Amino acid sequence: MNNLLQLKGRFEQAPNSSRPGLPSLPKSQSVQVSEMEKLRNELQHQIKFWSQERYIDGALVSVYYNKVAAKSNRIKGLLSKGQNTANRTIVGARFTLDQSPKHIITHYVSLDVIEESIKRLDECIQIVNQIFQGSISHEDLEKIKSGEIKLPAEGIRKTNFTYVITDVHYIEKFDVFVNDNPVQNNSIITIFQTDHNVKTVLEKIGLDLSFEKVMDETTIQLRPDELALLRERAPYLISMAVSDISRMVKDDFEFLRDRKLSIPPPNNEPTIGVIDTMFDESVYFSEWVSFESCVDPAIQIANNDFTHGTAVTSIIVDGPSFNRELDDGCGRFRVRHFGVATGGQFSSFSILRNIRDIVRSNTDIKVWNLSLGSMLEINPNFISPEAAFLDKLQFDHNIIFVIAGTNQPPNSAGQGMAIGAPADSINSLVVNAVSFDQQPASYSRSGPVLSFFTKPDISYYGGDRRQGIRVCTPVGEAQVCGTSYAAPWISRKMSYLIDILGFNREVAKALLIHSATGWSSQEYDPNLIGHGIVPIRIEEVTQSQDDEIQFILDGTSEKYDTYNFNIPVPVKNEKHPFIAKATLCYFPCCSRNQGVDYTNTELDLQLGRITQKNSKTILKPINNNYQGMDTSTYTWEEDARKLYRKWDNVKHIREVQTSNNRDKKRYDSGLWGISLKTKERLEDKFGEGIKFGVVVSLKSIDGVNRINEFIKNCYARMWLVNFIEVQNRVEIYNIAEQDIEFQE
Repeated sequence: MNNLLQLKGRFEQAPNSSRPGLPSLPKSQSVQVSEMEKLRNELQHQIKFWSQERYIDGALVSVYYNKVAAKSNRIKGLLSKGQNTANRTIVGARFTLDQSPKHIITHYVSLDVIEESIKRLDECIQIVNQIFQGSISHEDLEKIKSGEIKLPAEGIRKTNFTYVITDVHYIEKFDVFVNDNPVQNNSIITIFQTDHNVKTVLEKIGLDLSFEKVMDETTIQLRPDELALLRERAPYLISMAVSDISRMVKDDFEFLRDRKLSIPPPNNEPTIGVIDTMFDESVYFSEWVSFESCVDPAIQIANNDFTHGTAVTSIIVDGPSFNRELDDGCGRFRVRHFGVATGGQFSSFSILRNIRDIVRSNTDIKVWNLSLGSMLEINPNFISPEAAFLDKLQFDHNIIFVIAGTNQPPNSAGQGMAIGAPADSINSLVVNAVSFDQQPASYSRSGPVLSFFTKPDISYYGGDRRQGIRVCTPVGEAQVCGTSYAAPWISRKMSYLIDILGFNREVAKALLIHSATGWSSQEYDPNLIGHGIVPIRIEEVTQSQDDEIQFILDGTSEKYDTYNFNIPVPVKNEKHPFIAKATLCYFPCCSRNQGVDYTNTELDLQLGRITQKNSKTILKPINNNYQGMDTSTYTWEEDARKLYRKWDNVKHIREVQTSNNRDKKRYDSGLWGISLKTKERLEDKFGEGIKFGVVVSLKSIDGVNRINEFIKNCYARMWLVNFIEVQNRVEIYNIAEQDIEFQE
């Protein structure tokens, strides 16, 4: 086995040198005056509607597009005025539920902005009628852009005219969006962001909310009667609505004959945070667990409320002792266990408040296990409040949550349920379960999230009816199955990588996902199994086969292009005898009020050989991803999301191993390179200073071990090469954690 290598070198930072010109209509396409008149009439209706509404000062105008609209195709000439661009006014985005989804993007604008849009449409209608006889084509618009055809001196400018014409091409209609998602019981409601505080707006409607019912500037908890009043008086304010009552899927515990287990006292082992149901302090490993109940004292706690949480924590502390076949080599872990729920139904709103306080008060913990989940399916058009809350905590506090992928109820197995909250958390590492023969578990629920994001991220052994996971419960040893018992094994590995081996969370997450991927095409549906099954032994994460070179890179994106074109991949007979794969992870800031456009920042990954063309340095990606390059290649938004995972915060690219693999031609210097291009969804620069971790594997197609040659080449190219020798790092950790007593 070859050790994992850590390459330390300089990433270059470059701004985006290209400046977008005026947009164009697609070739052979045209815009008719009738289309502009239709949109003008709809905006006039918006003026009439919103001038009569008294709860907010502006207007919530929804733009219905005719496609999944890339940022470059979104409106620029309409719903804009002066410095107040349309992109700055977005307060929500969702997809239609058609077979071919389309964007619906909601803007909060003043009435004078709508009036300006009507004026621009009127001026464009007049020009198209006078100059182009009621229809303007791609060629006509190009002549205006080039100056071959002049617009009237008095009136709309060429820039705004071009924007309006292309806007009209991509818009189906303007309308008022009304959320009709049926919600029963208490609910968590997100209203569209306006100029007013959420409490102020709701007081105008007649809802006087107490402080504890307000989560943030747009998210509140409402009773059924309060929600009914909101729907009656201002239904257009509701952006998202979900039930606040979550029910856990009941686990079946098959109790076994007790084994007498013992455990030494804890020493300097790392601590993992567990947020779950209650913990029974009478179990044999209780000395390893610090327990705190966060459940309201008024709630009566039953004996079975201790079972799930105790079982989950038993795996983290001492799981290999009673699951020998899953001995991961990570040792034991201490646990800080917070009981936030009972074993039945619970309020997500209350749990979120508890989690926020718990994380803020335990900043030394970097890995948190959360094996609680909702029985309800996620909504395809927005992230759950629970997931969004966890994503924000991870962005703010440099932590990571390992979350169970949620189970189907026993009577629903095989019916294809979508995952439940909070397993739709984008920044978290979400774990589904497989049986011991590596088949997706019968109780598995599936992604994707927001019709696009890959969730779960990975899978691990969670047992099935034939062979379960052994756990310790308050009444003895039991055999169970479920994603709740797959996630703790991954929490152990994550803590080992971060707390003992010293990796940052970006690299640790990338390593675990990368280890789950192979060199062949994935056999199972990624919506069920994620990127693959993580190997059992930690050595299989931190080492590679003798015919592989595996190394990690990490850094910070400061500008548009973060790159290094100095990777010296070995050469044989003027060719590179390798296939390659790479995994990128980063933790973006997310905006729940943006709906399906949830992640604010995109890092686009490109890895491949470096060549020169017309005195320019060109990177040839292994997956033919030419987005953002100075080429004539254009990628449609739908294809960019599907093929290159655009806007996903986990990128995995690979070349598939086949009998037809051939050596790659050596270009010029023989170097390879990596490039990360940062793109922003909103006007704010959330991507400046974002950290990333990349894992790269090179596999020799002739089976030769070339790692020493690679290391020598790296030294020659001024790389600092760190050898990840696990035993050495464990010894360093143990020494660093020793208590030193000074003699007086």
